Amino acid sequence: MTDPLSTGRKNQASDQAMSPMDIKDTFENIRSEVHKVIVGQDEVLEQIILAIFCGGHTVVEGVPGLAKTLMISTLARTMSLGFSRIQFTPDLMPSDMTGTEVIEEDKTTGQRELRFVKGPIFSNVILADEINRTPPKTQAALLESMQERQVTAGGVQHQLPNPFFVLATQNPIEQEGTYPLPEAQLDRFMFNIRVGYPTEQEEMDIVKKTTTRESIEPERILNGDDCLRIQEMVREVPVADHIVRYALRIVRATRIRSTDQDAVHPIVRDYLSWGAGPRASQFLILAAKAKAIMSGSTHVMPEHLKEIALPVMRHRIIPNFNAEADGVTTDDVIQTIINETPVEDVDPDTKNRMSSVMK
Repeated sequence: MTDPLSTGRKNQASDQAMSPMDIKDTFENIRSEVHKVIVGQDEVLEQIILAIFCGGHTVVEGVPGLAKTLMISTLARTMSLGFSRIQFTPDLMPSDMTGTEVIEEDKTTGQRELRFVKGPIFSNVILADEINRTPPKTQAALLESMQERQVTAGGVQHQLPNPFFVLATQNPIEQEGTYPLPEAQLDRFMFNIRVGYPTEQEEMDIVKKTTTRESIEPERILNGDDCLRIQEMVREVPVADHIVRYALRIVRATRIRSTDQDAVHPIVRDYLSWGAGPRASQFLILAAKAKAIMSGSTHVMPEHLKEIALPVMRHRIIPNFNAEADGVTTDDVIQTIINETPVEDVDPDTKNRMSSVMK
């Protein structure tokens, strides 16, 4: 397996500083190239790119046949990143994914030694297809690689390539014989993205495009170094304190076990058994930073935070039986909280500091 970070074509702007408008244009170019192959799914594509620019991972839920594999492989080619698809099955072992040690004999000396053979996880973009069909120990091996960005074999640590992004898929229909990810492991994924059916016109375009001999190859827009540079720029985007407090109020409003029970929202009290933890607050701010810079903005606004709240939080809150009985989803709960949580006014000191920065 070749490393595209070292052999891929280097973007001419790689050594130059990138402004928010440059990143916005880059995002638009990536989306345009991917849409040469993929029809529709604008929101899904944007959220995947957001996660990559944040250095996070995503879990995607959708029925088969919605081009999840094609979308992520096309995106990897557009960004000059290596791509591996791992089909998770009940008999998949951790070593099948991470790699294993084999005995190798030197033909000249006859000496034998162990050599580590890298598995498919040693790539930039990993599609973990149907992650809920493999046993917990294999799931744990993947999640360890996601968290530590390394694989340990025979007491030796092997660093994974950088950037490193995992997109795990789950089929929401058939749940027999599956191993659902525990909430603690789901919490490690930055986004939970839901892929829906295309519109009638989009489905018509899909049928017409995929039943001909025409083959379209997207152009490369970025390389690995550019992705790392954008990830660094995302973390440098300034966020005002009132925006951080707004994110905290949204997250803390989902916690039913609050010390002040009178402050718990009725929809939370009636339909949730557990609320979101601190990772939700962290990922809300980080994703809002990426959303801001991809929009060409130099700082985070409340609108940026609202637009990414659903994919960040929907897998971090646990509905109860009442919610299932009444048909209330986690998205309904989150949207209600967002609609009823006001944004604090900016205090004068912060407003003056922001004004001086923007001059």
